[in-house]
Amino acid sequence: MSYQHHDTGKKGEDMAVDYLQQQRFTILHRNWRYARYEIDVIASRDDLLHIIEVKTRCSLLFGHPEESVSKKKINNMLHSARAYMNKNPQWRQVQLNILSITMLPGQPVEFFFIEDVYL
Repeated sequence: MSYQHHDTGKKGEDMAVDYLQQQRFTILHRNWRYARYEIDVIASRDDLLHIIEVKTRCSLLFGHPEESVSKKKINNMLHSARAYMNKNPQWRQVQLNILSITMLPGQPVEFFFIEDVYL
């Protein structure tokens, strides 16, 4: 992984947290790990647990950020969500989301929040 790629991801996650807080989410964890899985952001809103995958791009050369979320990634999010809920049984409902952030040079940052993704 290149440093630029890592920096873009870190900057995107910071921006994601700010965006989510503006949308009335309470951030519970960032980069929560379980076994080989990692959840970018775990948040809550309206008594619902939200598992959020953050995808950030600085170019559309390889498509929009959300297009890079594979079925395998969604499956991993599901496994991670189950693990988190097993460790935190107060959560009864979970929703998987994708927050796509596009940062093109000379243009405003674009946020695209996809709620309740599934296979």
